[in-house]
Amino acid sequence: MSSLPLTMDSASASPPAPAAAGPWLFSAPVDLTVFLGSALLSLGALWLGAVLGLLQGEGTPAWTWVPAVLLIDVAHVWSTAFRVYFDPVELQRRPLLYVLVPVFAFIIGVALYSEGELLFWRTIAYLAVFHFVRQQYGWVALYRARAGERDRLGRWIDTLTIYLATIYPLIYWHAHLPRGFWWMKPNDWQVPASLADALTWLDRVVEPFYWTMLVVYGLRAGYLWLIVRRPNPGKDVVVATTALCWYIGIVWFNSDYAFTVTNVVIHGVPYFALVYWYWQQRQAARGTPLSPARGLLIFFATVWLLAYVEEMLWDRGLWHDHGDLFGEGWDIGGWKMLLAPLLAVPQLTHYVLDGFIWRRRSNPEFSLIPKQTPV
Repeated sequence: MSSLPLTMDSASASPPAPAAAGPWLFSAPVDLTVFLGSALLSLGALWLGAVLGLLQGEGTPAWTWVPAVLLIDVAHVWSTAFRVYFDPVELQRRPLLYVLVPVFAFIIGVALYSEGELLFWRTIAYLAVFHFVRQQYGWVALYRARAGERDRLGRWIDTLTIYLATIYPLIYWHAHLPRGFWWMKPNDWQVPASLADALTWLDRVVEPFYWTMLVVYGLRAGYLWLIVRRPNPGKDVVVATTALCWYIGIVWFNSDYAFTVTNVVIHGVPYFALVYWYWQQRQAARGTPLSPARGLLIFFATVWLLAYVEEMLWDRGLWHDHGDLFGEGWDIGGWKMLLAPLLAVPQLTHYVLDGFIWRRRSNPEFSLIPKQTPV
């Protein structure tokens, strides 16, 4: 994401059996696993990369690319299908939205690609950035609502901190182009020479605000922990891990490997948890509950298979980078202008639908926050 990314701040609560009010979204063990655990996994992979000398190399080795990109990043996009397209009741609720979004995604994708491959990828890259930034804000907003935090000052502090934790590294990235990594494709971000000085100035102006808000957030969190005795540990974990991973992956290291392992894991793993939780709630509400083992097997086998098929088509049709994983490439000639937008449809659909499927007002059956808790 986004969503969760774009509008998770408006997500609400009404599952078949709403959880009691408290600071955790799912439960302490689950929240700590998906938020703190994913960040520790990212940092562990970063440490391993440093030991193996991968931080100075170009690209990401296949043994990292497969779990990080294929099994997390691409697969989490397909997990949206469990929220929408594998749910016949949900499909019947808003059929036009769910049918037209992928159709228009393809049409717009073809139009962009016809104007230039770089324009196509640059547009997707900035949509992805927006999705990633908004998702982190969405988690913070959900944690505030879950814990019943309604004070205006706290909301301003939380909002400014999480946005600066994501946006400042992006400003730094644009002010220091070219970097040793990219979001989608090489040179998908370019800054006109006329804006270079302005971005350098913006970087210098925003940086002190970035560090100031991190300190302010830390002081307020300490006050809530030690004085008020009403901490919000899940929110603190999201803010701390977001700031750490985004800064390390984008600002501190100039490495494709570092960016990959710090970027996709903390984004995709929590989203898996959200979609899986929702899907299990829906199954239980219909009287067809699944055991955790069976549910996880069905969920991950499905999204991983779909992710593999998608990446196989990308690689054999366009990239030709992972022949050992996907087989010999095809010569598709002029069909490239249709294949690339078609394969981008799941990603674009994920970005757009996330702006709708987690909204409280239009999703009465979605629940993470008890109804009595104001947002």
